[in-house]
Amino acid sequence: MKKMLDLLTEEMQKAFEAAGYDAALGKVTVSNRPDLCEYQCNGAMAGAKQYKKAPIMIANDVAAKLSESKVFAEAIAVAPGFLNLKVTEEFLLDYIKGMAASKKFGVEEPKHPKKIVIDYGGPNVAKALHVGHLRSGVIGESVKRIARFMGHDIVGDIHLGDWGQPMGLIIHELQLRHPELPYFDESFTGEYPAEAPFTIAELEEIYPTASGKSKEDPEYKAAAMEDTFKLQSGVRGHRALWDHIIRVSVSDLKRNYQKLNVEFDLWNGESTVHDLIPGMVDNMKKGGYAYISDGALVVDVKEETDTKEFPPCMILKSDGASLYNTTDLATIQMRMDEIHPDKLIYLTDKRQDLYFEQIFRCARKTKLVEPETELLHIGFGTMNGKDGKPYKTRSGGVPRLENLIDEINEEMLRKIKENSANKGYEVDEEQAKETAKIVGLAAIKYGDLSNQPAKDYIFDVDRFTSFEGDTGPYILYTIVRIKSILNKYKEQGGNLDKAALQTVQNDSEKALVMELCKFNATMEAAYEESAPNKICAYIYDLANEFNRFYHETPILVETDETKKAGFIALLVLAKNVLETCIDVLGFSAPERM
Repeated sequence: MKKMLDLLTEEMQKAFEAAGYDAALGKVTVSNRPDLCEYQCNGAMAGAKQYKKAPIMIANDVAAKLSESKVFAEAIAVAPGFLNLKVTEEFLLDYIKGMAASKKFGVEEPKHPKKIVIDYGGPNVAKALHVGHLRSGVIGESVKRIARFMGHDIVGDIHLGDWGQPMGLIIHELQLRHPELPYFDESFTGEYPAEAPFTIAELEEIYPTASGKSKEDPEYKAAAMEDTFKLQSGVRGHRALWDHIIRVSVSDLKRNYQKLNVEFDLWNGESTVHDLIPGMVDNMKKGGYAYISDGALVVDVKEETDTKEFPPCMILKSDGASLYNTTDLATIQMRMDEIHPDKLIYLTDKRQDLYFEQIFRCARKTKLVEPETELLHIGFGTMNGKDGKPYKTRSGGVPRLENLIDEINEEMLRKIKENSANKGYEVDEEQAKETAKIVGLAAIKYGDLSNQPAKDYIFDVDRFTSFEGDTGPYILYTIVRIKSILNKYKEQGGNLDKAALQTVQNDSEKALVMELCKFNATMEAAYEESAPNKICAYIYDLANEFNRFYHETPILVETDETKKAGFIALLVLAKNVLETCIDVLGFSAPERM
């Protein structure tokens, strides 16, 4: 169904045209003075010069044509030429009934669904996820879910760092510690052990140790580079060890991402495209795109419109080794060949903006993508502590993501117990822990997603876990309150399926209905702009309007059963819309809090 503002604009355009003016002047917007009106139109101001008339005269002419409108209950011309508007309750009721009857509350399926690939993980294997991985996972998961809800076919890929020098460092350090392992015996021809010779905890200790040694010992670094070469050349024992590293790491990554309710459709890595690189490089040379510069193979990606020097994209280093650029370009080629996407989205730190501009330009110039393929980099800001600096542990280190989640869950558990004690009842320990996990995830995700992706933000545990204000727990508390009312209605013998929307009864109910009517426009904007923060802002306003309605309206004690059923039907719709919104944000609501 059409967006509310589009329908209001159509009605206004008819009035402008009927009054003898250009219909294009009839754009309606939400009022910036809600104390005066609900919507407004400033078209008369814009038309004054065109028609050589005072704006107020144009506004009066248009208002007169709306005197019998079934859409606008009021259309008042005010100096110097604004049109202040209020909509009829009948129009609102028809619209809200259409929403309730619609599969997606008014969101229309796209005429031409897009095939989209989103790259939003990027962790390195053999390393624990830390807080720096939070934003790519949380924002990427939401962008993916929003696109799916809007009817597009989107594939999420983690794009693991699993093929470079870190792998050689780990293998070399393992060889020094356990030279007796069969993986390092070139004469070994039997089956390698099915179990990895290390745990995830040992693996996470081995890599930083090896990395530190390589920075201090040139011989150690050279040996690790040799092991990297052996791995990438297909040496049997090295490949078998690498398989173990991948299996152990991916298992741990899946466990941690599951805690964030983040899922990937593909678990590909840099290694996936290793064998594609020689052919891609050869095509770039044959096409005349790549040339040697200071020993390295590069592609010139500067454009005529550039106002400053733009560096070329390096494809191979002077020693012939590939880079991140190489694997990212080969990954684009693979995705285009195998998935044929209309759009590619990448989620990384915004400091990589220039890097992705290089990659995108190179992909277009070398014809790895179609001319119409959309390439988008969503660069996100930094998650900072209260001191405004990147979030650290008390000891100054980068916190493990797992520990951060545990910290939030513990704080939520404490608040849930405190809340139940204040209300005079004791909560079941296991139930409280499960609820704390659900609410804690909402605190983390909403705390992140309510900010514009590109902006840095302060990760404030106290604020994010609060049940008041613009927080995830406040949104969930509102949903749980609605569920409680609906359950009590059923206990009274009411039937939710038979509850039907009725005429709007009061100002707070009308405000709630009007907020609900913004749903499809909000979802469309969040998709078009890759902006989950728009959904956060919407559900915060929606929750506020519901709570105002709840406090001002005697819902369950209403004696008129038809009117009560109308209230209940509105609550059902509000709950469904809120739960749909939090689902695309990547979290859910408990049954009680």
